[in-house]
Amino acid sequence: MSASHTKDSSFLGGRIPAEIDSLSKNLKDVDQETFRRILKAVVSALEGKDCRELMKSIAESSLVPQERLSHVVAGMYRVLSEAIRVPTSSLKQEAFREDLRELRIPEDFITDFSSVVFGNRRAALDAATSRNDPHLSTLEDFKWRVDVAISTSSLARALQPSVLMQMKLSDGSFHRFEVPVSKFQELRYNVALILKEMNDLEKRNILKIQD
Repeated sequence: MSASHTKDSSFLGGRIPAEIDSLSKNLKDVDQETFRRILKAVVSALEGKDCRELMKSIAESSLVPQERLSHVVAGMYRVLSEAIRVPTSSLKQEAFREDLRELRIPEDFITDFSSVVFGNRRAALDAATSRNDPHLSTLEDFKWRVDVAISTSSLARALQPSVLMQMKLSDGSFHRFEVPVSKFQELRYNVALILKEMNDLEKRNILKIQD
């Protein structure tokens, strides 16, 4: 039997991770005080803080078996990490709560989850997620000029223009390169083609977020 199943969800997409799917079962006999202590540790971890001492304290004082406790932590971490990846403009609080009800999460715990996803800590969580997510350097500055070689070792290139370009990336690196006009025109064409395809995709109903 598969560890996860499929359903539509406003913040989980079509496939529910196994850690979340089994969360309600693992939350059995977890009291609200313990749940909130675990939630505090999970939020700290998502913010990039060291929560090892807190987790050690929870494990030592909790009556819940340590193996099941580790599943609870994994499930709660996955719920929050998936939820904060969805902008609050797209994720409605009631829809989020309803998703958790369908996962058989107790109502008191749903309220605590909601207070994190839609509360004052959200800005800090968004900032931490943005810092920790893998990403490529972005373009900060771009300069170009047209150069004409009057005399070179190759007569075929004499008086042929070329485009010199320099890019500065967000990591501080510079990249300089030279392309003939024909290649520059090819670049312009391909960029225009990609922009058109992106525009066409955005017009498709399947990609639009419905309220």
